[in-house]
Amino acid sequence: MHFDFAAFLVIAAFATGVIWLIDALCYKKARDLKNMNRSETDADYLEEPVVTGYARSLFPVILLVLILRSFMYEPFRIPSGSMMPTLLAGDFILVNKFTYGLRIPVTEWKILDLGEPERGDVAVFRFPRNPSLDYIKRVIGLPGDKIAYINKTLAINGRKIEKISGGDYDGEDYELMQPPVSVYSEVVGEHRFDILEQSYKPDLQGVTDVPDGHYFVMGDNRDNSNDSRYWGFVPAGNLVGRADRIWMSWDSEDFRIRSERIGRKID
Repeated sequence: MHFDFAAFLVIAAFATGVIWLIDALCYKKARDLKNMNRSETDADYLEEPVVTGYARSLFPVILLVLILRSFMYEPFRIPSGSMMPTLLAGDFILVNKFTYGLRIPVTEWKILDLGEPERGDVAVFRFPRNPSLDYIKRVIGLPGDKIAYINKTLAINGRKIEKISGGDYDGEDYELMQPPVSVYSEVVGEHRFDILEQSYKPDLQGVTDVPDGHYFVMGDNRDNSNDSRYWGFVPAGNLVGRADRIWMSWDSEDFRIRSERIGRKID
């Protein structure tokens, strides 16, 4: 069962706010007046109800977390190696929520259009076939683009994307992949990044036109990524935000923090 944390925050903020407001409007004045007028021998001091105290303390904290998470930055954990070598399984990233526009929590209705994805952006989005799942891939095709991927070579609107060989991949988590694994450098839009390829693996080839209001995405680990080549396009309404930085990285195999990755900008 999928746990909707955004819905939980909205409900929690509403509940604690209502409890605090009702007490402030209906009970606090009478309680304070009675306490002020009681005699020194009167032991009946009226305490603030425990539930009201918790609500008063938690409401501003929950509201702040809700605002930050909904309109500014949201943390995500990378669960797989589909974006290697850019992102590794166990990376914890911050996703910029306002780059692609402000949306109301839970409903995801856009209330302010601040920008659109650019080619090469690493974006988090709700998986079109199961919106309860969050995916992360690189934006390759914008609305109206013609995308071709043939013999492991990418072309956008008829222009082949040059691949500069970096030799065999021996970076982080290389031991988890069956060799040989080659690393190449590509430039898409304003972004320069590395991709991984395994020459012995067949690739899904084809040419496609990106429809209006949709995006074509691919993983940097080209032969180990479930992306637009297999299930189609990402609707603009499914976009969550742009991945900006790694704030923590945990290597579950060696039980260590990858301190060298902390603070790294995602390009």
